[in-house]
Amino acid sequence: MNKQSRLEFRLKHFVLKNSGMGYLPKYFNRDISWLAFNYRVLEEAKDKSLPLFERLKFLAIYSSNLDEFFKVRVAEYKYNVDPDELEDIKGASPVKVLQEINRIVDEHLQEFSHIFHGEILAGLYQEGLMLYQGDLPNDPEHQQYIRNYFYREVIPYLQPVLLTRGTRSFLRDNRLYLAIRLYRKKSTNNEDKLKKRRARYAIVKLPTNDLPRFIRLPDKNDRYYFVFLDDLVRFNLQELFPGYDIDSSYCVKLLRDADLGIQDEFSGNLVEKIRRNIGLRKVGEPTLFTYDRDMPADFLGFLKETFGFLKQDLMAGERYLNFQDFFSFPNPFSPHHQLNHPPSIHPHELEKYGSMFNAIKVKDRMLHYPYQSFDYVLRFLNEAAQDPKVVEIKITQYRVASNSAVVNSLISAARNGKKVTVFVEVKARFDEENNLQLARLMEDAGIRIIYSLPGLKVHAKMALVLRRSGDIRKRSYAYLSTGNFNEKTARLYADHGFFTCKEDYVFDLEELFEYFENQEVIPIFRKLLVTQFNFKHELLKRIDREIEWASKGKEGYILLKMNSIQNKPLINKLYEASQAGVKIDLIIRGICCVVPNQPFSRNIRIVRLVDSYLEHARLWIFGNNGKKEVFLTSADWMNRNVMRRIETTFPIEDEEILEEIFDIINLQLRDNVKARLINERLGHDRIEIGNADQIRAQWDTFKMLVSKEPL
Repeated sequence: MNKQSRLEFRLKHFVLKNSGMGYLPKYFNRDISWLAFNYRVLEEAKDKSLPLFERLKFLAIYSSNLDEFFKVRVAEYKYNVDPDELEDIKGASPVKVLQEINRIVDEHLQEFSHIFHGEILAGLYQEGLMLYQGDLPNDPEHQQYIRNYFYREVIPYLQPVLLTRGTRSFLRDNRLYLAIRLYRKKSTNNEDKLKKRRARYAIVKLPTNDLPRFIRLPDKNDRYYFVFLDDLVRFNLQELFPGYDIDSSYCVKLLRDADLGIQDEFSGNLVEKIRRNIGLRKVGEPTLFTYDRDMPADFLGFLKETFGFLKQDLMAGERYLNFQDFFSFPNPFSPHHQLNHPPSIHPHELEKYGSMFNAIKVKDRMLHYPYQSFDYVLRFLNEAAQDPKVVEIKITQYRVASNSAVVNSLISAARNGKKVTVFVEVKARFDEENNLQLARLMEDAGIRIIYSLPGLKVHAKMALVLRRSGDIRKRSYAYLSTGNFNEKTARLYADHGFFTCKEDYVFDLEELFEYFENQEVIPIFRKLLVTQFNFKHELLKRIDREIEWASKGKEGYILLKMNSIQNKPLINKLYEASQAGVKIDLIIRGICCVVPNQPFSRNIRIVRLVDSYLEHARLWIFGNNGKKEVFLTSADWMNRNVMRRIETTFPIEDEEILEEIFDIINLQLRDNVKARLINERLGHDRIEIGNADQIRAQWDTFKMLVSKEPL
C-alpha cells in the first residue's frame, strides 16, 4: 500500500470509527479535511514534472500552512475548545481529533523528509548545487570561510543560555533554536572520572531574522555551495562554550497560541485592546514543540521537563525546521530550474482609453488576477485622487501590503483635498499590527479611519468613488473584488476584480459604508447580497429555485467555487438539492466538509485545484433553467463567514464578462493535470483523460486571455 493509500485508509478508518455508524458521516471534520488539502500541496512537491525550485516552493508552502494550522486550530483544541466548532464528527471528541491530527502530520512529515532529501536535494546536487548538511565541509577554503563568517556576521547576535533544572527559560514563538548537550571540561586523564561527568544543556537562538538562513560559500569546480545557518553555528559551538566539550546539538522550534485573548469586543476601546494584546502572541501557550527526530529520548525528556511541555505538545520533525525559509533559497541557476511566470497582461480594452473612468463609463470591466495586471486598481485610485470632480473615496482594507501602494494612493487623495474614509479591519489575523500601523499613517494624513465592528469582521473588498460638480451628483464608480487590496498577493492569488458605474451598485456601497459608520442604520440593497442582512435568504431562495426546476424535470444546476465550505445548514441545503436531482459542481481549494459519493450527495462533484497560483476567487453560478445567474463574492461557506462577518456578494450581468467567466470556469472543471476529485475518503482521485488533450486551467486561462489581445 503506497503512502497516499495509507493516508486515505487512515482517514477513512478515523471517520468510520468515530461516526458511530457503519458508513461515512454526512460531514468531514473541518481540520482533518484541511490536512487532506495540505497533503495535496505536498503532492505538488512530489511532481517530478515541475522545476526543482518550484517543488521546493511547495515544501515551503506546506510548512508555512502547517505552522499556522498549529498556531490557530490546534490551539483552539487545546485552550479554547468550542464544541460547536470542534466536534464535527458524532462521537469524535476534540481529544480524539487532536490525536488523529498528530498521527497524520507525523506521517506527512516523514514523506516530506523523503521528498526533500531523497528527491529535491539529490536533484540539485546532480545539477551542480551542494547544500552541506551535518558535517563540517572537508574543503579547507570552505572551512575558513565558515569560520570567518561566524566571527564577522553571526557571533554578535548569539546569546547562549545554560539550562538548569528548576530554572525556566523562555522560547520565543516560531523562532529556531539549537538545543545543545555538553559536558564541563575536566583537567584529568582519568577515564572513570570522564565517564561520570554530568550532562549539561544549553540553547542558542539562531539569528534567522537578522541573517540569511542559507549562506553561499565560494564556488568551486563549476559547482555552487551553500550551508545552513544552523550548521554554520553548529560548527562553531565550541567558541560559544569554551569551558565545555560539545556532545550534540539539535534544532527545535516552539509555536505558541496565536489568539489575542480578547473575550469582550463590545465594551471599552477595541482598537486599544488589540494593540495591547498583539504582544500576547509572543508569550501565548505552547501549541507545538517540534524537534529533530534524531534527538535521544533522555535529551527530549530534559527539554520537556525544563520547559513544562505536555506529551501532546511534542512533534518529531526534520533536522532542519522552518522550511518556509526555502521561499528565499537562492537559485544560482536562475532563470532555469524555476517556474517563470509570464508578465501580467495589460488589456488593450483598458489601455486604449487612457482613463479608467472613461473605460468604465463605456461598460462594466473585469480583471482576472494575476493573469491581468493589478496596476489598474492603482490607476483607478490614483485617477480618483487627481480628478477635481471626485469629492470622496471610501474603501475597505482587510489585508494590505506593507508599504502599500494602495495606501499611498489614498494619502495622495487626502492631500489633494478629497474626503477619504477607510474601514480598517484590525482583527485580520496576523495582519493586525500592519493594519494598525498603516491606519495611523493614514490618520496622520487626514484620512478618516473606521475601525473594526464589535462582534463582526468586515471581510468585504470594495471601494467607492463619489463625484460631484457643485451640488450636482456626477457619475460615480464602484469596485468590488474577491481578493484584497494587496498588490503583492495579487501576483500570486487568482482573483476577480469588478469595476462599474451603474447606479444600483454605487447605491448599495453607499448604504453599506453608511452602516459601517452607524450600526443603527438598516441598509437596503438593490444588487448586493450581504451577510447579516439579505445574504442567506437570497442564497437559499436560489437553491430552492434549482430544486424546483429539477422537480419539474428541467435542468437544475449549481456551481460553487470557494476556498472552504463548512456551514452545516448550507451543506444540508446542497444535500437536499442533490437528492432532488440538481447537478452540483464544487470547486473547493481548502476545507471541505461535504462528503461526496453518498446517497445524499450522489449529484455532487468536488474538484480541488492546486497549481502555481493560489485559487482564491469565490464564484457562484445558478443554472436557472438556462438563464444563468452569476455572482462573485468575498464569502466562503465557513461558519465564520456566514455568522460573524460582513461579506459582499455581487451579480455579474455584462454578457462579455459572463462569457469570459464561463470560459475560465469551464477550464477549471475540465482541468485534467492539476485538478483532483475529492472522494468519500478525503483522498484525491486523478481525472482520467484517456485520449483527451491535457488541460491545465491556470496555464490555459492565461493563453485564453492573451489570445483576446490584438497582435
